[in-house]
Amino acid sequence: MTPSGATARRSLLSRLLLLTAFGIAFGHIEAVVVVYIRRIMDWVPLPADIGAEDVGRIPNWLIHTEQTREAATIIVLLALATLVGRNFLERLATFLFAFGVWDLTYYGALKVMIRWPESFATQDCLFLIPSPWLAPVWIPMVASVGMIAVAVGIMAAIERRSASRT
Repeated sequence: MTPSGATARRSLLSRLLLLTAFGIAFGHIEAVVVVYIRRIMDWVPLPADIGAEDVGRIPNWLIHTEQTREAATIIVLLALATLVGRNFLERLATFLFAFGVWDLTYYGALKVMIRWPESFATQDCLFLIPSPWLAPVWIPMVASVGMIAVAVGIMAAIERRSASRT
């Protein structure tokens, strides 16, 4: 391996480690916020109690508040990708990687804090934008692992292409 190849690999590893740290921290914060909201508003169902009929009983003001939180989460991830990526593919890979780590950490933190989800088949309200998305937890977890794999593949291909040009 050439010195530039070793530097590129170290650079990729450093970026992945930093993005992982970001995703873990952000996923944990998101889980804490969700736990606090649902505990403070004791009439709002906890994740284990959410079904289509439960979402329909949540007051509109809280649905709108949750939608703004979800939108802010996506904006933070897009801003990170825009700041870190040098071109469209790097931005896409950064977004996918950070989103995947964030989402996996979110579910892991909820499991540790409130012992939820009970299983990978447990139903969750994934998003409220533009309307409620309900699905078993395994779906976003598989999607997150897929996003991380695609992101690492894109980043590695970019690094290989850059190394071959030098």
